[in-house]
Amino acid sequence: MATKTKEASRKTFEWQGKDKSGNNSKGKIDAESIASAKALLRKQGINPNKVKKESSLSLGSKRNKPIKPLDIAFFTRQMATMMKAGVPLIQGLDIVGQGAEKNKLKELIYDIRGDVSGGTDFSTALSRHPLYFDDLFVSLVRSGEASGQLETMLDRVATYKEKIESLKAKIKKALTYPTAVIIVAIIVTAILLVKVVPVFDDVFRGFGADLPAFTLWVIGLSEFAQDYWFIGLLGIVAFGFGFGYTFKRSEKLRNAIDRGILKFPIIGPIINEAIVARFARTLATTFAAGVPLVQALDSTAGAAGNVVYRNATLQIRNGVSTGQSLTNAINMSGVFPVMVVQMVSIGEESGSLDMMLDKVANFYEESVDNAVDNLSSLLEPLIMAILGILVGGLVIAMYLPIFQLGNVV
Repeated sequence: MATKTKEASRKTFEWQGKDKSGNNSKGKIDAESIASAKALLRKQGINPNKVKKESSLSLGSKRNKPIKPLDIAFFTRQMATMMKAGVPLIQGLDIVGQGAEKNKLKELIYDIRGDVSGGTDFSTALSRHPLYFDDLFVSLVRSGEASGQLETMLDRVATYKEKIESLKAKIKKALTYPTAVIIVAIIVTAILLVKVVPVFDDVFRGFGADLPAFTLWVIGLSEFAQDYWFIGLLGIVAFGFGFGYTFKRSEKLRNAIDRGILKFPIIGPIINEAIVARFARTLATTFAAGVPLVQALDSTAGAAGNVVYRNATLQIRNGVSTGQSLTNAINMSGVFPVMVVQMVSIGEESGSLDMMLDKVANFYEESVDNAVDNLSSLLEPLIMAILGILVGGLVIAMYLPIFQLGNVV
């Protein structure tokens, strides 16, 4: 009863301060008072400069948002920091849980904390939440528990999660900008055809002259859009729902898209490099954790995110399990770049496979970063040209008869 009263008396405080490295930081924390909030922050290695009660306006902004992979990465990083500082596991979960901004994340951490305090292994407690902690995450934590180096393994897993999420963000960045601009261009064109062109059409009817062929074509397109815009919109929505439904249930469709996207111009090479980076990062992390190579390749195949590389990784695993060297198995798959084969060969010969794979991951992650930046700068003029053709073409079509008005008069 006392515990429930204590939990109910907790309030959320917003804080600003400096972390152990002296960098400015801010966030929110649950505590009974400002003094206890400051004490909890100091335990986390944060020197608070300002602590105040959370304003009512921000209470509903982030509290009920879903848990995202970046939240799990941040949780893992916090737990690694706690354990490296000598904080016991249960106390560390308490501190991190109190500092969680999202209610769902707080509940997740307290569920894990309850299992661990009841005598369950940390890895087993995590495995009870497969939506947030996959088999790879759990197996790495379990190997850290078995070796007595849980804090080191948590640090390694946190780095892995951060790198993978950063890579995903770069790919989304490469795809989001052109997609958004094209959608805006289509919407603007539709509005012009449905709302603006008919106004010009009414004016042109009083000219008493033949209209240019280009203008007639645009007017015809406008009339079609006015008559069938609702059917077109309904068709787009139906296609979207139908595609989403089929995508979730059809493995053949997902596999076909996976293969097709790798061959797609401009975007395909970036996706290829991102998957190679993920392959190297995952294999480096699992192998460095002491996971046997065949088992590590199993986990890497599951994290590939693309059927082509998943099948190639499973082929590599089968080759290694029959006594083939990892270098030869990767080379025989015919999917991975020559650089990967050479670096793995060096790693096998020198006994530093995890280090070489880590270098491969860093190289391709940096390559993806540069490719995304270059893609953005190259796409901007191309997209502007497309917008100019769509919108400018409509404007020219509408003003051509006005330019010819002098001949009619």
